[in-house]
Amino acid sequence: MAYAAWLEELRHATAPLPPFHWPVEFPEVFLASEGENPGFDAIIGNPPFGGKNTVGAGNVKGYLDWLKQAHEQSHGNADLVAHFFRRSFGLLREGGAFGLIATNTIAQGDTRATGLAHVCEHGGEIFKARRRFKWPGLAAVIVSVVHVARTGKVPLPLSSDAVPTPAAKRLDGKPVEKITAFLFHRGGHRDPERLRANAGKSFQGSIVLGMGFTFDDADAKGVASPIAEMDRLIAEDPRNAEAIFPYIGGKEVNANPTHAHHRYVIDFRDYPLGREALGSAWADADKEQRAHWRREGIVPLDYPDPVAADWPDLLRIVEERVKPERAKLTRNAIGRKRAKFWWHYGSPAKELRAAIAGLGRVLVVNCGATPHLALALLPAKMVFANTLAVLASFTHAAFCALQSRPHELWARFFGSSLEDRLRYTPSDCFETFPFPPGWETDPALEGAGRAYHDFRAALMIENDEGLTKTYNRFHDPYEKSPAIQQLRDLHAAMDRAVLAAWGWTDIAAESAFLLDYEIDEEEWGNRKKPYRCRWPDEVHDEVLARLLELNAQRAIKERGRGR
Repeated sequence: MAYAAWLEELRHATAPLPPFHWPVEFPEVFLASEGENPGFDAIIGNPPFGGKNTVGAGNVKGYLDWLKQAHEQSHGNADLVAHFFRRSFGLLREGGAFGLIATNTIAQGDTRATGLAHVCEHGGEIFKARRRFKWPGLAAVIVSVVHVARTGKVPLPLSSDAVPTPAAKRLDGKPVEKITAFLFHRGGHRDPERLRANAGKSFQGSIVLGMGFTFDDADAKGVASPIAEMDRLIAEDPRNAEAIFPYIGGKEVNANPTHAHHRYVIDFRDYPLGREALGSAWADADKEQRAHWRREGIVPLDYPDPVAADWPDLLRIVEERVKPERAKLTRNAIGRKRAKFWWHYGSPAKELRAAIAGLGRVLVVNCGATPHLALALLPAKMVFANTLAVLASFTHAAFCALQSRPHELWARFFGSSLEDRLRYTPSDCFETFPFPPGWETDPALEGAGRAYHDFRAALMIENDEGLTKTYNRFHDPYEKSPAIQQLRDLHAAMDRAVLAAWGWTDIAAESAFLLDYEIDEEEWGNRKKPYRCRWPDEVHDEVLARLLELNAQRAIKERGRGR
């Protein structure tokens, strides 16, 4: 390495470079005898704030893997600061404490799970924290300052001023009974659990995997068929309409004022490819033989249910426009299965189909990267693209609960993101959410949800603007139109109804135009600032803490009931 030569020179200089070995210099910290309590009394520091990509690029190959090996149950996506928290905690004596500076990611996602959550579940206790502290100087950096004691089996010294007793914990200067790894004053340290009461209600749409299935006049690549061709095929054989459905994705839902689709798609569901003379009859076959035929995609001539070949014109389109590309998928078992069953979607969302089979309409939300959480009600008899999360509920009460700010802040906190845009993942955002009692039928929620939904729908048509443009105006502090202000008021009414359904009428849920995240005014220049009409941070954190606590309580009850 580059420094090897001068290091060797210093070792043999007239005044040689003395080595420094921590265990030798501080044996009372590192070398424990029986009955002793090794470790540092206190550690203070300002660790580096590198994310996964920065850490990987700035260190030798394998460094991230070494960190994961050094700290069990750690995540590769965690920021480097989480590992400094782990290492500092490991070097404390029982009864010692550390105080470290970090960015706000220390209480979020994989960084929290790797750092504070692990520390708190292994003898650590956060006794003081300041969540948002503007870094002194020119840099527009907001940091968190966190103090942790290692309680272990040795009680904290009663006379210690540096390490307060549990009753004297302070969060943002206010006395609290506990401080969690989320830097909240209530709830637990770990991610919320998926609740069984929410199971089977939220789904991702179908992965069609082949635009050759579609009829789309806007397709510029020439893969889809024109809608005129679809009309011709239906006119020649009306049975073709049985296997063609409206097809809609997140872009249409968010951009079109009425959430109108402009594409159609051929859908053979999970049907076999066709019927052939196989030497045996379906009627005489046992369950195992029937399952084998379906796995192969070819069934006997007396098979009573639909097969793709029942629509030969549509099957011909798929064979010409989809099969050649599917044939290239040979690298793994999933790809080979998709190549074999080329007339099926890549992922057909069977559970979704079953859940909404008897419904007239459903709730959907864009699960791609989108700046706003925006729910819409759509007819159930459509093929929903994988860019949509589909919720098997159709009431305005459910719409109210899901479109409200409590659910949005939950989704933003626990869902994934791309830059400052939300990705709504049903498993993280819906299945874990502790909905208020009667969230699908409550009359107050139904009334507030209907008033908001219907007003928003009329407003989008009047302005010829979809959800994205409407919510851009909603969150713009310079937007003063009476209609947008009324939409804000109706949204606040929904929020109050949802909070009241939990019995949380003590929360002052007044929204204001606040920056979504801190910016450097000088570097930001003339760009539009990231304002959002939202609750203040104190209200945001209070509601999140209560929701986390409620999630944990319900999960315990469900386990107790064996649900």
